[in-house]
Amino acid sequence: MRFIVKHEIRGRIRVHLCRRFLTIHQADVLEQYLQSLSCVREVRIYERTADAAIVYTGKKEELTEALQRISLEHLEKSVPVPADSGRKLNREYKEKLIQRLLARAAVKVFFPAPLRAVCTLCKAVRYAAKGVRCLARGKLEVEVLDATAISVSLLRLDFDTAGSIMFLLGIGELLEEWTHKKSVGDLARSMSLNIDKVWLNVDGTEVLTSASRIVPGDKITVHMGNVIPFDGEVVSGEAMVNQSALTGESMPVKKEADSYVYAGTAVEEGEITFCVKNAAGVTRFERIVTMIEDSEKLKSSVEGKAAGLADALVPWSLGGTALTWLITRNTARAISILMVDFSCALKLAMPLAVLSAMREAGTHHITVKGGKYLEAAAEAETIVFDKTGTLTKASPVVADVVAFDGQDPNEMLRLAACLEEHFPHSMAKAVVDEAVRRKLDHEEMHSKVDYIVAHGIASYVKETRVVIGSYHFVFEDEKCRIPQGEQELFDSLKPEYSHLYLAIGGVLAAVICIEDPIRPEAAQVIRKLKKLGIRKTVMMTGDSERTARAVARQVGVDEYYSEVLPEDKAGFVEAEKRKGRKVIMVGDGINDSPALSASDAGIAISEGAAIAREIADITVSENDLYQLVVLKDISNRLMRRIDRNYRQVIGFNLGLIILGAAGILQPAASALLHNTSTLVISLNSMTNLLEEETGRFSI
Repeated sequence: MRFIVKHEIRGRIRVHLCRRFLTIHQADVLEQYLQSLSCVREVRIYERTADAAIVYTGKKEELTEALQRISLEHLEKSVPVPADSGRKLNREYKEKLIQRLLARAAVKVFFPAPLRAVCTLCKAVRYAAKGVRCLARGKLEVEVLDATAISVSLLRLDFDTAGSIMFLLGIGELLEEWTHKKSVGDLARSMSLNIDKVWLNVDGTEVLTSASRIVPGDKITVHMGNVIPFDGEVVSGEAMVNQSALTGESMPVKKEADSYVYAGTAVEEGEITFCVKNAAGVTRFERIVTMIEDSEKLKSSVEGKAAGLADALVPWSLGGTALTWLITRNTARAISILMVDFSCALKLAMPLAVLSAMREAGTHHITVKGGKYLEAAAEAETIVFDKTGTLTKASPVVADVVAFDGQDPNEMLRLAACLEEHFPHSMAKAVVDEAVRRKLDHEEMHSKVDYIVAHGIASYVKETRVVIGSYHFVFEDEKCRIPQGEQELFDSLKPEYSHLYLAIGGVLAAVICIEDPIRPEAAQVIRKLKKLGIRKTVMMTGDSERTARAVARQVGVDEYYSEVLPEDKAGFVEAEKRKGRKVIMVGDGINDSPALSASDAGIAISEGAAIAREIADITVSENDLYQLVVLKDISNRLMRRIDRNYRQVIGFNLGLIILGAAGILQPAASALLHNTSTLVISLNSMTNLLEEETGRFSI
């Protein structure tokens, strides 16, 4: 692709592509492709001018060579883009804003006064109708204030004031609608489904396939603990599906043959095979937008309080207007009060502050599914950690494979990987990754795989029962035994490792030793969380007392509990809540799901089980536990911003009311200052709560 360098400094370059403009789709595709390059940190595409501003690392030559290799025609066919990038929305509202400004200027310049009066009367009908409908519902809200102010101005034959009021109200409505839709869209894109691999069912055999290759009509098998990647109709199997992420239902729903399943829901129990009906992913995005806008359970209580206060102040505004007119007999002063209402800023700034905080959290790889959970994180006193994959590294590794009963270690690892790959968890991932590292390819050699939560996996290979899991599961539940003469080898297993026991036909065949190192930042993260308001830190694990005690001592938690089951974790969370404490639960496995659901804010590690991510209220990436500190800091700052917004909205608008009642401000000036203050407070509510990184370019 040909381009011209328009401007460059170290680490940043702006280029012009040699074409007049880019379509919205071309701009989205190009931005998606450039962001995938390892040397690119940030990119912005300007479709109207066909420019690209790029912040990069490394050598400029590497970037320019990559740009030269680009073929837009090829990228349009090969690069997948989000269902809705937001670019179209921004263009639409920019054009609407420009059109309204130009129309207003044209009317003022070219229309004679009588014609302007007729236009004003026609426009006033809409505002009057909204006010009447509001009164018909038995409510005194901001629509009544607007209709009264416009009607009084028209009765006084002050068409210019009425026209100015409606113009400012229209601009305010447009900006409010734009900022709200943009915030919701940004958040929905951060929550959209992102699945790379799926199990394609071909004549009864499961084949791991790239999700991008799936087309309508393909059959996909989804096992327990995994997310359903597409919309479709169940053709076989039974499962209990958690749909809370889309519908808000607290209980899982049974799905069987002829049932319809939706992308983004999660299989809690059982497994199903379904026929894909929609592989494009558009419906997922649209449903998330609807969920964010409509689901009351996701809204924070501060948003509800703001809306309630705004409506409660409307009768006071009307009363103040009537009182001012009775005392001064000055209609202009009374209308000036009507021009100022608390509703706009309170109802817009508070939700925007919450949506913006959720968006900002997304830039730190933290996905928050509702303002309710940011509020809970700010108020939380107790935080409960799972151990494996949470306080320990999210990517444990296989340290050794100890074979028993004459088995080959590589063959045992191959079999273990074949079983474990169906149920993603940090321990299972370690087994699969080690098999890949050793180049141990395998075919599906087992029958149906059963996952026993918090215990292990059971299946059959050539009619022989194979189990893999914890000591309790393999030796106590399954009654497996150690081969004769190999007790000494078993006793010599290193205690510093976590152990996965693999048994074939009731006899121990191998022990896979997993190195599960503690995250180096864990202790400091716990100390910082306490400084940010957490009073009680707890670790709960299914590991032995010895392992749990050692980890708890190193990371510095206040309490720890060992050898716990999933219901024990959930029970502890419920007990803390009964004591009046807000509780955060942090986990990454299927066995953490009950506790994640029970907590006020459940936080899942993104590399953990898919069902944990779907059930959780907040998801953080596995790379750094410091994201919990960032989340807590953002939540605390959000609550402080909301308190500040209350003071600013009430204080400024009360000042405008006093100035209007005193005759210092005319109605049009009151309306202008009121709408300007609403916009300024709203825009400020959309800024980042945390300080920007020093030395980072802004494009």
